[in-house]
Amino acid sequence: MSFGNTVKKLRLARNQTLRQFCVQFGHDPSNWSKLERNINPPPKDESTLVRWAADLGLEQASAEWTEFMDEAAVARGNIPGDLMNDEKLVAKLPAFFRTVRGAELDDDRLNDLIETIRKSHSPDEH
Repeated sequence: MSFGNTVKKLRLARNQTLRQFCVQFGHDPSNWSKLERNINPPPKDESTLVRWAADLGLEQASAEWTEFMDEAAVARGNIPGDLMNDEKLVAKLPAFFRTVRGAELDDDRLNDLIETIRKSHSPDEH
């Protein structure tokens, strides 16, 4: 799912029209519409993203909050900041990128790769 689609889904879950939401939280309806349609990218400013997440009803540090922040980073073409702070992970990213680029990954194979990665980092497995 794209960041704009996530934002729209969260707004609709509040049962608010775009205009109602924007009036309540002080957003510009034209810019918010462009965001939801993936015309405008998410802001780089983390404090703005934090405010938007709260406006959309996300609980800080929840899985939904993290996914919202991750999708914003990816939509800007960035790797989420918390991952970039993990030196061991960052050192292995070039190898990961080479592997993914060289593989023919359909949805099933990509899902298998994700599951393999998850299992390799599962606390229950170590």
